[in-house]
Amino acid sequence: MDGRQGDAPACARCGGTVAPDGHCWDCGVAQPAFRSRVEAAAGGAAGVSDRGKRREVNADAMAVTTAGAWTIGVVCDGVSMSPRSERAARLAAEVASGALVPALLAGTAPEIALEEATRRAGRAVAALAVSRDEAPACTFVAGVTGPGGLWCAWIGDSRAYWLPDEGLAIALTDDDTGELEALTGWLGAGSGEPVPRVRSGRPAVPGRLLLCTDGLWRYLPTAEALRDRLAAAPASGGGGGPLEGARSLVGYALDAGGHDNVTALLLPVPAGVAPRAGSAGEV
Repeated sequence: MDGRQGDAPACARCGGTVAPDGHCWDCGVAQPAFRSRVEAAAGGAAGVSDRGKRREVNADAMAVTTAGAWTIGVVCDGVSMSPRSERAARLAAEVASGALVPALLAGTAPEIALEEATRRAGRAVAALAVSRDEAPACTFVAGVTGPGGLWCAWIGDSRAYWLPDEGLAIALTDDDTGELEALTGWLGAGSGEPVPRVRSGRPAVPGRLLLCTDGLWRYLPTAEALRDRLAAAPASGGGGGPLEGARSLVGYALDAGGHDNVTALLLPVPAGVAPRAGSAGEV
């Protein structure tokens, strides 16, 4: 007798029932079609996440939402050497986004809200560990934009870029990597309490805050290359929509080989913020 209920999809490997998280209830295998392509938008921000051409599962995840005048984005990349890393990425994005909304609405400073959201996401991912050898993990980058400027926090090698409509485009993050690009920071058991780095900016011109995974930046490794690609997008050039821009960036990575999962999330940054002398953590 077939144990599947209703129209529940069948596992690609064993024919069993696929759970809501995209894994088979019977054999535990992640399903290739689950979240193979995801698009999301909120508050003028938009993102695209794609499985790519070589990976069986999309282990990237993103969340985008608003909280009053704030726009919030989170992008996570499951660490490929860890089990069920796609679950870690999804949980981290959901927990961080869910923590940022009430904090910002309550008037918490964005940098403090980002630090606490990262810690909560880290604790949630660490709780997924079954044992030392069965510990899901992911990288993390989150961004907040609003009338006061932009803020980002990160752990790992997912990145944030400031892409102004005019002026100098810059990378806002520094990868947490060591020899042979091995990760030195991540969310999950064995990483300790997360201590994110935070950077902020008060740009005087409008632009976009880009959050992305290495599936994108390995093909477009500089901020100027990323902005040039956005400017060349058919419906996005200069002042086009963020969804078209995100599609263009992801499409470029896929056309260039698509060796990894690829995610691009664009958050609008308004104009008219007077520049000020910044600290070491500011743009």
